[in-house]
Amino acid sequence: MGAWELLLVGVVLLLGIGGVLVPGVPGPWLVWAAVLWWALQDPEPLSWWVLVGASVVLLMAQGARWLLPPRRLRESGATRRTAVYAGAGALVGFCVLPVIGSLPGFIGGIYLAERLRLGRHGEAAAATRTAMRAGGWSVLTELFACLLIAGAWLGAVIWG
Repeated sequence: MGAWELLLVGVVLLLGIGGVLVPGVPGPWLVWAAVLWWALQDPEPLSWWVLVGASVVLLMAQGARWLLPPRRLRESGATRRTAVYAGAGALVGFCVLPVIGSLPGFIGGIYLAERLRLGRHGEAAAATRTAMRAGGWSVLTELFACLLIAGAWLGAVIWG
């Protein structure tokens, strides 16, 4: 697979990761489709294992989402800015402390957005708890799965 094709797969992965944060966009399916496209174009055993792993991770994430409360972030007062900060925090956390760092990064991003919006620690902490109860865990589950798949793909491309 050429460099331009790998770049396009990476762009689709990023669009899928961003799509997790936007209601109505099938972010996890874009991520899976990008990995499928890569595996079909580069038929190596490693690429097929990454595809199988991506499928298992997404199925587990979907199963976990059924156990969590549905997305109702708008009703909790969360804005688009909150979603952007949460996604950026999860991405930074994932890069700083691979895999595990996305959880505190996501929650920290929500807290930062609410702190900037509300101005006080107590109100921002309460708004963060409300946002997480209103569907933040559902979003975090999908985002974590997509980041894990993107990380596996990137590792396979670099070291495979």
